[in-house]
Amino acid sequence: MAQLAAVTTEGAATHCPYCALQCAQTLHTSHEGAVTAAGRDFPTNKGGMCQKGWTSPTLLRATDRLTTPLLHGRPVSWDTAMTFVADRLAALRAEHGPESVAVFGGGGLTNEKAYALGKFARTVLATPNIDYNGRFCMASAAAGANRTLGLDRGLPFPLADLGGAQAVLLLGSNLAETMPPAVQHLAGVRATGGLVVVDPRRSATADLTADDGGLHVQPVPGTDLALLLGLAHIVLAEGFADVAYLDERTTGLDDLRRSVALWWPERTEQVTGVPVATLRRAAFLLANASPSRGGSGAYILTGRGVEQSTQGTDTVTAAISLALLLGLPGRVGSGYGAITGQGNGQGGREHGQKADQLPGYRSIEDDAARAHVAGVWGVDPADLPRTGMPAIELLRSLGTPGGPKALLVHGSNVVVSAPDADRVRERLASLDLLVVCDFLPSETALLADVVLPVTQWAEEEGTMTSLEGRVIRRRRALPPPSGVRSELDILADLAARLGSPVTFDTSPAVVFDELARASAGGRADYSGLSHARLDAEPDLFWPVPAGPTPHPGTPRMFLDRFPTPDGRARLVPVDHRGPSDDLRPDAPLFLITGRVLAHYQSGAQTRRVPELVRSAPTPFVELHPLLADRLDISEGDLVQLDTERGRGVVRARLTDALRPDTVFMPFHWAGTGSANRLTTDATDPISGMPEFKVCAVDLRRWVGPAEVLDDESLLFAEEVRA
Repeated sequence: MAQLAAVTTEGAATHCPYCALQCAQTLHTSHEGAVTAAGRDFPTNKGGMCQKGWTSPTLLRATDRLTTPLLHGRPVSWDTAMTFVADRLAALRAEHGPESVAVFGGGGLTNEKAYALGKFARTVLATPNIDYNGRFCMASAAAGANRTLGLDRGLPFPLADLGGAQAVLLLGSNLAETMPPAVQHLAGVRATGGLVVVDPRRSATADLTADDGGLHVQPVPGTDLALLLGLAHIVLAEGFADVAYLDERTTGLDDLRRSVALWWPERTEQVTGVPVATLRRAAFLLANASPSRGGSGAYILTGRGVEQSTQGTDTVTAAISLALLLGLPGRVGSGYGAITGQGNGQGGREHGQKADQLPGYRSIEDDAARAHVAGVWGVDPADLPRTGMPAIELLRSLGTPGGPKALLVHGSNVVVSAPDADRVRERLASLDLLVVCDFLPSETALLADVVLPVTQWAEEEGTMTSLEGRVIRRRRALPPPSGVRSELDILADLAARLGSPVTFDTSPAVVFDELARASAGGRADYSGLSHARLDAEPDLFWPVPAGPTPHPGTPRMFLDRFPTPDGRARLVPVDHRGPSDDLRPDAPLFLITGRVLAHYQSGAQTRRVPELVRSAPTPFVELHPLLADRLDISEGDLVQLDTERGRGVVRARLTDALRPDTVFMPFHWAGTGSANRLTTDATDPISGMPEFKVCAVDLRRWVGPAEVLDDESLLFAEEVRA
């Protein structure tokens, strides 16, 4: 394969710092130090980027870039800050035990930093209490895939494979706004009229089905699982199932058949609001595209819109069951996949940030896995902690009797991105010690006792794992500002100050080599990879086990067998329960949340980019004109939204893109415009993922002063636009 030069006179070949599409880009640095980004040809983005990618170098010159450690808001030396942190951690652990310290990571950290963070938590701190914001992103998809297919890799096929599909069922994902360059891979299926988009809102992605591009299915919020069960019923009742595939490659068909028999089309329509004719058309499109009926291929894809639910794991399970009934997984040109959101959401959970996992996607409860990883780390397996608390449970426990007294945060802005955000803020305030590593003063960093300034993407070497399991190189384009350190340096320094005998290297290439050894034999086996090999062969998908000859990687999974004891996929019966926070007289509307094109996650980065702020300066809520008329609300009015968790005040936007019983609010802002002050922290009982995407809300015109918006919800908007 073609050699990719790391940094040359042509610039640094790297990848965008935002989503899991990880668009390839080249960073050019002028003699004056200005950095610009250009799209680079790559199979996922084909040279394109969205506006976030084009403007990403702006973050490198943010006016409020952190370059000095802060102790209680005051600049201090690195030695002073690190001494304070180490002394407080040692004292808390001595008084309350190792579980009194917790770690919260991020899906944007490189594989090397995610690995080192998990190692640090479990060896130096000896705490089980580590989790990360990927619990908000991929936990339900992971749980569903593991229990049915035997393995979780977001897309178990290259994204480019979608280009040959005859039908694609896309549930709960607004690709056109969250990953715009990915839409080009849907051109072929739109041409056949086979794109089926399931979304209560007519999003930009749903609009792709217009002009005979396919079908927009608009269910009642929180009923996606019932919809999938209804589609499975039709597939079985109409004889569309791939009988030969089911006999050869699956188990559990009889139990599944009995369970979906209860979801005949008319009942499904009553629950979901989707007409029977629409259900049948969707089923026919998928069936006619399936290989067993002579079609050229079909895919079923899920995103956060259906996964961030108290029944998210079951919804993913039902989506996979539908794919298995049609004979799609493990066939070239067909399959099931989950669209990973965060830049390294895949790698972040594979190598140690998740409460129940060790590197290589190993279970922390598996004795053989513990022994292998402990051997790499040079510790006794008995000294490794067991499973810790998942993210929401961990955040709820902070500062409570018996709960953690200290929290180290890396790459996450939890007071904006976590549900029931007011309670999260209260829990953080109750801690004895809050330490945040960041390169910008996020809303969470502003609450911290200690803020440690760290490098950002263009200032560091490392690897990321994209939404399709492709391991890619992040390359340094320029040195960080004076006074800034990498998390690898910080963790090594803290380990030494805490007297740990465990070695922590600070070279990303060396850390990756250790990660590779720790992952050897695991489901996510990186042992055949290194920075040098990835520089020479940029097209490698895990697993890539080490061997006498270089392994070519695994772009497509399940072609011969599923990684289960008998090699067969599991058809698992599930049933619809509905959202935890359903409609009631004092909250008669559904609130759904999501993203806008200009911003990313909590907005801590994108709200500092002038071009992006001009595109989407302030928070808002969308509602249907019929609902607005009933509530005497006009375009641009201030409205209040109330749930059992909190109140938001934002401006109204009227659109017929929504059901009249539903309102939509993006989640990129803080303060009175924070959607996550309203969302529920009820979680899926299997995955621990919170139900971000639907809750009951009351909405009415705001009768208070307009100055209510003069808070951090508009942080940076006015100054950036100026």
